[in-house]
Amino acid sequence: MSYKHTQFWSVDKLDGEETLSPAITEAGLCISEGETVAFPTETVYGLGADATNDNAVDKVFEAKGRPGDNPLIVHIGSVEQWGDLASVIPEMAQTLADSFWPGPLTLIVPKKQTVSEKVTAGLSSVAVRMPDHAVARALINAAGVPVAAPSANRSGRPSPTKAEHVLYDLDGRIAGIIDGGDAGFGLESTVVDCTGEKAVILRPGGITREQIEAVLGTLNVLESGKTSDSDAPKAPGMKYRHYAPSSPLLLVDNEMEEVIAKERLAGKKIGVLAVDENKTKWEPLVDLFIPLGSVDNLSDIAAHLYHHLRLADESKVDVILCETFSKSGVGSAIMNRLEKAASGS
Repeated sequence: MSYKHTQFWSVDKLDGEETLSPAITEAGLCISEGETVAFPTETVYGLGADATNDNAVDKVFEAKGRPGDNPLIVHIGSVEQWGDLASVIPEMAQTLADSFWPGPLTLIVPKKQTVSEKVTAGLSSVAVRMPDHAVARALINAAGVPVAAPSANRSGRPSPTKAEHVLYDLDGRIAGIIDGGDAGFGLESTVVDCTGEKAVILRPGGITREQIEAVLGTLNVLESGKTSDSDAPKAPGMKYRHYAPSSPLLLVDNEMEEVIAKERLAGKKIGVLAVDENKTKWEPLVDLFIPLGSVDNLSDIAAHLYHHLRLADESKVDVILCETFSKSGVGSAIMNRLEKAASGS
């Protein structure tokens, strides 16, 4: 699928989700007519299509180059739309929705038979979230349909947190892009499977495990292990290499100087991503140093992580070295994305 021209709309932050600008109305019409539109959320930019239209959903997979067994998250503009997708809403799911919606939390629940199998990759469950972003909810309401929306990037690439990232990856491959400014949290939503007896965190994100445990109780929350190559992923970001720059990415725990020396000996052009506090230590030793932010502000590091990975990629270094972080709180989401991007290296 290719488009002669990808429409670009600029939308200021709306005062309220019911406020519709001409751009939102036009973009909503595009989705209702089966086209694909990228739009901002409080996590990253999403690539939206009518979740009830198989042909529209196919366009999302084609534009991204996304494997067909990787399910999509369905975005809703109001709680009432949830009942159109779920055959049953478990009590734990309702509790989490009451606590964190709208927000960066995706809940997996049993699906109704009317939900497209292309959206759910043939699974008996559907992943749903209500974004905490006025532009996103206004677009969904203008479209008049639930909107299936993975991140608006080429599959495997760092997710987009700016409209310009979307344009770089998908220009000519999608119908339109809504520029609503920078995304907020900067990493994808937390995904929680609510189809069993306990809540299972399949992907960490903007809502931390600690926050979920505070609502459901520690004994009622589990964390999923790694999905094998033969398993069908139940949520995005579980199986395939994701969030990755083109250059090899290596995660370095505490031997950065030794790794830099080894890569330099191999004649490689080296880029390093590290906290601000280590800039004076590592910058003189490498070709590119990108400060990620202060070690005391992991939320800020999360918000700009994908942008910094893209900056490193644009520099055309031979290898990118990145410091690691504690896996508590927001650090769990940061390390999840970095480990996926590095493919375990």
